[in-house]
Amino acid sequence: MARVARVLVPLSALVLASVVLSSCGTSGAVTDARASCVLVKRALVIQSRVEAPNLTPAQRATLEGRAMSELLKATPAAADATSIDGGWNALMTTINESERVPLKNLVPSLTRLCKVADSSTPYL
Repeated sequence: MARVARVLVPLSALVLASVVLSSCGTSGAVTDARASCVLVKRALVIQSRVEAPNLTPAQRATLEGRAMSELLKATPAAADATSIDGGWNALMTTINESERVPLKNLVPSLTRLCKVADSSTPYL
């Protein structure tokens, strides 16, 4: 019996530590996704200003450039979230698509992804 206890106690501690550490990783991913979404939301606010009817083409281009700059700043945090939890790959990929797809076309997806990140159950 003593032999079994000597094996089970360290094994139980190892299992418990694994569970605790794995939950910390998920929390880190959510934190990184939320940090990315702060910048995404800034970009989306700037992008919404592009739609104002009284802007010149130069003003629109300036705003679009600022929006893209803010959005691309969100890439490292989104990549960190993805490296911890692959479920956040959709966020990182959508941000990266902004280099090929106009930002105005990505607004609905980015908005939904950041709503998930900011929710009380942020799992994709």
